[in-house]
Amino acid sequence: MAYLPIEQYGVIGDMHTAALVGLNGSIDWWCYPHFDSPSIFAAILDDARGGRFSIAPARDAVRHKQFYFPDTNVLITRFLTSEGAGELIDFMPVGAPAAGHGHHHLIRRVSVVRGALSFRLRCNPAFDYARAPHQTDLSADGAVFRARGLALGLAARVPLTRDGTGVAGEFTLREGQSVSFVLSEAKPGEHLTCLSEEEAQRACRETVGYWQRWIAGSRYRGRWREMVNRSALVLKLLTFAPTGAIVAAPTCSLPETIGGDRNWDYRYTWIRDAAFTLYGLMRIGFAEEASRFMDWLDARIHELGDGGSLRIMYSVEGEADLAEETLDHFEGYCGSRPVRIGNAAHRQLQMDIYGELLDAVYLFNKYGRPIDHDLWTHVRGLLNWVTGHWQQPDEGIWEVRGGRQHLVYSRLMCWVALDRGLRLADRRSFPAERDRWLRARDAIYEEVMDKGWSPSRRAFVQAYGSEKLDASNLLMPLVFFLSPTDPRMLATLDATMRELVSDSLVHRYNVRESPDGLAGDEGTFSMCTFWLVEALTRAGRLGEARMIFEKMLGYANHLGLYSEEIGCCGEALGNFPQALTHLALISAAYNLDRALGAGD
Repeated sequence: MAYLPIEQYGVIGDMHTAALVGLNGSIDWWCYPHFDSPSIFAAILDDARGGRFSIAPARDAVRHKQFYFPDTNVLITRFLTSEGAGELIDFMPVGAPAAGHGHHHLIRRVSVVRGALSFRLRCNPAFDYARAPHQTDLSADGAVFRARGLALGLAARVPLTRDGTGVAGEFTLREGQSVSFVLSEAKPGEHLTCLSEEEAQRACRETVGYWQRWIAGSRYRGRWREMVNRSALVLKLLTFAPTGAIVAAPTCSLPETIGGDRNWDYRYTWIRDAAFTLYGLMRIGFAEEASRFMDWLDARIHELGDGGSLRIMYSVEGEADLAEETLDHFEGYCGSRPVRIGNAAHRQLQMDIYGELLDAVYLFNKYGRPIDHDLWTHVRGLLNWVTGHWQQPDEGIWEVRGGRQHLVYSRLMCWVALDRGLRLADRRSFPAERDRWLRARDAIYEEVMDKGWSPSRRAFVQAYGSEKLDASNLLMPLVFFLSPTDPRMLATLDATMRELVSDSLVHRYNVRESPDGLAGDEGTFSMCTFWLVEALTRAGRLGEARMIFEKMLGYANHLGLYSEEIGCCGEALGNFPQALTHLALISAAYNLDRALGAGD
């Protein structure tokens, strides 16, 4: 099978893990049991070796449609042929288990709604990124795949045969008929249990009910309700239920350009996403999810590294060691090597994270619940560390691998850290080194205005001494560093529009003019486009903001999902779906809708 375009996938999950389901009915990515566990299916990273679970009509001439059951993460793939129409419903039960099928069960229900169709099933798991061998045992109820330390069972009511180390099967359904398949962990001594169609329907109904009840809690009633709700459902899907952490994306090593080597593992939680996450969730009414994520952040703040510093990213369970390695036996998506798991950036110095963290704490204290004394004690220590280290060069928000620089955005966010710390101390009358923090905050402001501004370019630049632009500076008015109508901000906005924007799509910077230690080009960054929308909104340029926002909505895939980047032909690039892009969409939609007014 050829590689599907990234945008031709949907995602399902149970808030422990997630799977990508293609328009062709193939599950080409699934890690078990957690988001960052080794893969079981990874055909999206190697078509031949990665493993997949495919259910599709046996004939070739098929038209495909795909959509979510309204306001849910239950995915329906429709197959249309001259002989009949079939539907494949994919979901993972969440909430109360149904018929003994709870978390970590992947259910695929096939039905025919018109005529008759013959289907072909192939399930070829490849444990541990296709590095671990397994044996396959067949029975009347399906098959069990046994690898070292893990066994998975496929319960099926249709006959299966061996297909290499996997299984295959063919079956025909007529109008009104259906059959279900369940893939789950096979515990020692347990027998495979096939779902009756009544049980499968009940499990589906309960899962639909869970998602619909959850999204009904959204307070957003604006112009773009459907896209905002879809983004919220994506964020909930990418939440790791046991800890409240939200992964940046459920995939790894999907390339930022086809054939390139900018391929990273995003199945972790970045401190950087904290403020965006808290703001986005609380703005549309999901206080409980914001509170759970704040609890996760609180635990990380209590686990400071050497000298009181903070790690930039963690696993969903809070582990800080995310050693990077390459899977040299995988060819990568469409030949894009290397395939990386783990992320070496976890050891980088990224000073901006302190601003994003303190902004999150400040917002949560303001809109969520008051922070406690113990958390403030650790926050106070972090702020003292920032006061003594803000002048250090770092790798910054874009995690460059070409050496540390004095990055303007990193300085900006150090200012945010101290500013929010001072506001918190005053709002709550907390003990604090106010004079020291205030002197450092003001020193940062004056330095950014002096060294971060280029008189010749009439814009804030990427780094001190540089003449290159950076889209991260669009956040200056969003974090209240500058007025959105300050002449310098308006000039920076205009320069960004001229040099980094291509038909509403925004490059984070010019990779050819700003070496970052990596080869090749990249696409436009979807979240940067939403940052541009917010900057224009706050500057009062509502017509431009709305047009760019509407055009950007057209770059979502057929399900309303966004990858990290968009290529030169409008194709999705990078890991998919990306949480930060959907967070930025929520924020842009909320603020633009408010600026336009309810009666516009």
